[in-house]
Formats: sequence, structure tokens, C-alpha cells
Amino acid sequence: MGDTFFHPVSGMELPRFAGIPTFMRLPHVGLDHPRIGDVQIGLVGLPWDGGTSNRPGARHGPRALRDASTMIRAQHAATGMRPFEVARCADLGDVGPNPVDGPETLDRIAGYFHGLTARGIRPLVAGGDHLCTLGVLRGLAQEGPLGLVHFDSHTDLFAPYFGGKTLTHGNPFRAAVDEGLLDPKRMIQIGIRGTMYDSEDRDFARAHGIRIVTIEEMFDRGIPEVMAEARDIVGDLPTYMSYDIDFVDPSVAPGTGTPEWGGPDAYGAIRVVRECAGLNIVGGDLVEVSPPFDQTGGTAWLGASLMFEMLCVMAGAL
Repeated sequence: MGDTFFHPVSGMELPRFAGIPTFMRLPHVGLDHPRIGDVQIGLVGLPWDGGTSNRPGARHGPRALRDASTMIRAQHAATGMRPFEVARCADLGDVGPNPVDGPETLDRIAGYFHGLTARGIRPLVAGGDHLCTLGVLRGLAQEGPLGLVHFDSHTDLFAPYFGGKTLTHGNPFRAAVDEGLLDPKRMIQIGIRGTMYDSEDRDFARAHGIRIVTIEEMFDRGIPEVMAEARDIVGDLPTYMSYDIDFVDPSVAPGTGTPEWGGPDAYGAIRVVRECAGLNIVGGDLVEVSPPFDQTGGTAWLGASLMFEMLCVMAGAL
């Protein structure tokens, strides 16, 4: 059978409710593990929500996503993709945050992902709140700005709140553009909706050439057409995928801190990721799953399923 070290534990070998949960039942390979140099896609937890501006809880997201992901099997039902045979994948553990120091935590995250990039490992990340993404991008964008496919109900393009300098989960992509981590001409944000304080974020997007697709436009045009535009915008250059679970309607995924009504159902949530097949996705994240608001665990299960969809796209890009 060859080297099966990077294959998940099968439910036929050990029941899914047994054993120590890792992402998708993959081996845990720390940075000091002798096989870290063989990893191609590393699944990483970022248990931090110090950038949350209202309802916290996403710091517990990675643990819930790990547990839910033990339900994942080896083969994609629609495409036939078997990502664990295409790519050597492993759970690399968590980046330990400083829960009382946001700037230090972002530095820790950036340093960690800088090291992964140096090893040639493409990360698939479980948050944590959306400010975590800024730290990841600081670590990944070492050879120039990346493109971005972003699923969310919010643009996260606002200036820091209350007239200060402290960043929150409402600011990561504005900061990433200002820092040269993202190419605004290769950015598309899909699913944007909800009430607004003002139009500051939309004005920033227009001024920098960032494409915003509101939820109304997505439903009017349809997912295939919108995602065809997304593929055209980012092209074949290195691109990051960021998926906020509040892109999904809260009737389906209530376990998040800033829910907005009017989003897609679970199939639509999955379909948009499948439509990214063929893109050069060099990293991605699933953020803002907040277990305190997820009484049934369904949000975490959907989040784990979305991570598998993202993994299949990333494996296909190797």
C-alpha cells in the first residue's frame, strides 16, 4: 500500500467517536516532528478571538471544528477527489495566542506562517475570529501581494473603530491592502449584506478597485456566473481563500458572533467553494465559528465540511 502515514484513520479501523480528535483524523505533526518536511498541506488552528467587537466565542472554534471533522471521510462524493492521496496532509496543531495582547498574537501568527511558507507548506486554517487572517497573510505574502476570494456577509474593510489604531475583525482586509499583502485588483468579496453604520467600507473598495458582490447580486446572477467572474479576477496567480461562516444564513449556521439574515443555504455555501477548483489557492481559512452560539453543533459540522471542500481545491492546485 505504500506510505500511509499521512492518511486519516478510517472509521472502519477506529470508531469516529473514539481516539484523540485531530483535523479529519489526520496525523498530528508538530514543527519538530521528523516528517514535517514531507507535509504539503498543513491544517492549523488559531484559537483566538481578541479582535471580536461584540459577541466572543470563536476562540473555541478550532476545537469544535476538529471534533466535528472526525466525520469526514476520504473521498469527495461529487468530484471523486481523494485529497489525502493527492496531497500529504497533517494536523500541525494550534498557534498559541496571547489572549490579552492582540499585536503580540498577530506577530506570533505571522511568524508561524512565515515558517510554514519557508518549508513549502500550504496552510488550511481554522479560526478564531477574522482578524486572525491578517496574521496569516503577513506570514504568507513574502513574494508579493496575493489575490483573494472572500466569502462573508461583511467586507471587513473598515478603519479601526472608535478613532483609534487597534485592529479588530472588522479591519483585516483593509489593513492587508494598506500593508501590500493583497492586490486589491485581484480581490473579490462575495455575499455582502446586513445593516451598515455607513458606506466607509464600500468607498474604500471603490477607491482601490476591490470587487464587492452583494448577496442580492449573487442570488440574481447565480453562483456559477458569479464564481466565473471570481476566477477571472484572481486569475492563475497565487490566491488566498477566506471563508467567514457568517456568509451562510444563520438559519443554517447560527453559531457565529455576527450573523446576518439572507445568506445561502448549506448547499450554496458548499457550491461556491467547489467553483474555485483550478485556482492557485496557496492558503485558506474558515473563521468565526463560535461554539457558544452553536447549540446543536451543526455550524461546526458545516464548517468542517467546508474545510474539506477547501482542502480538495487546494490539493487539486498542487
